[in-house]
Amino acid sequence: MAATPKILIANRGEIALRVIRACRELGLRSVLCYSTADRQSLPVMLADEAICIGPGPARDSYLKIDRIISAATLCGATAIHPGYGFMSENSHFAEICDACGIRFIGPSPRSIRSMGNKTMARELMREAGVPVVPGSAGLINTLAEARAYAAQIGYPVLLKASAGGGGKGMRRVDDAADMDSCFHNAQREAKAAFGSDDLYMEKFLLNPKHVEVQILADHDGYAIHLGERDCSMQRRHQKLIEETPCARLDQATREKMCQTALRACAAVNYEGVGTIEFLLDEDGSFYFMEMNTRIQVEHPVTEMATGIDLVQEQILVALGERLSYRQDQVSFNGHVLEVRINAEDPSRNFAPCPGLVTFYSAPGGPGVRVDSHLYSGYSVPPYYDSLLGKLIVQAPDRPTAIAKARRALSEFIVEGIATNASYVDELLASEFFADGSYTTRFIEQRMAATI
Repeated sequence: MAATPKILIANRGEIALRVIRACRELGLRSVLCYSTADRQSLPVMLADEAICIGPGPARDSYLKIDRIISAATLCGATAIHPGYGFMSENSHFAEICDACGIRFIGPSPRSIRSMGNKTMARELMREAGVPVVPGSAGLINTLAEARAYAAQIGYPVLLKASAGGGGKGMRRVDDAADMDSCFHNAQREAKAAFGSDDLYMEKFLLNPKHVEVQILADHDGYAIHLGERDCSMQRRHQKLIEETPCARLDQATREKMCQTALRACAAVNYEGVGTIEFLLDEDGSFYFMEMNTRIQVEHPVTEMATGIDLVQEQILVALGERLSYRQDQVSFNGHVLEVRINAEDPSRNFAPCPGLVTFYSAPGGPGVRVDSHLYSGYSVPPYYDSLLGKLIVQAPDRPTAIAKARRALSEFIVEGIATNASYVDELLASEFFADGSYTTRFIEQRMAATI
């Protein structure tokens, strides 16, 4: 009898716990690699096996390819699930996994590489007939080139790092007088974050929505979409609230956007779980922004709306299975909202707040889901992203979903450290969120109005 496949999880926190649960339901064994800072974490307690790979800082543990591969080899893992962040979009890591005979649970290194390079991705999409935001034809190598492109495109423009994401190496330039400082600052930040100072330029859309389409594809080239998510409620380019369906998207545009996402998927021969991200302009036009070649933080929104377990599908595809669903089998139920609970203090400019959780209680009730690795007595390490968990609610319609989310937030109790729960509740209560008219600039404009 063939041995049960063993999955090494190269991640931490709530996504590690999510993958452990998916493995267990599939009858697969899970092995968690962890840092010393995560020794007392819930994923370590619940995984079938756990292997320490280094000290707390990510550069000494979760970003150490050799230690992750050694852990996989030591425990006899046949596949590695990278989660999100860390090594999830590192094409070199995926190549090493392949070279070592370990299945990388994600797309091919080629797909990761082509979509990770934002200028290459733009050109691939343009060739595939996918609309892209007007911008530079390729990389911008000099300040003079930046000035020339900006004059051609028209201010305001956006300088963006060709590698990476998360808002790093990004600068809005409103006029020619700001170009010099913005160009050099964007280069400096991109170099520090991604090891490359390559930049490109796009027209800055004044009040867009950030709308993404979830896709699933198998090794036979069959792909389906699972609808869209509105991720426009952001602070410093980091998402705070996601929902589906998008309140400002008519059905004709929705269908066109989803079919465009599938075209983008086919253009890179994509396999696995991925997300095509678009900017939706005020006039209803939409443009390709980027592709995330991994599971998204906000994937539970789609899971709640469709009833499809994305992590399980991701694992099964990686193990050679075909998709479990056809496009005509996908249905969407009600309205779904997700809010992110972060360990940060809004009263101190959202400063990170690691420390001991003295008491934790999660909300419940019909249509309420919480994805979190918290427990009373858990110490939040200072080394990683501040995400503590996600609250996801489902209701028959949007107003009811908002009311349910606010009720559940009032029951989300974390003592000992500060969180952004009250701040997120204020956003849900705002008039602009209620009518669905908010854009990616809502929080920025809201904060400016209070100064």
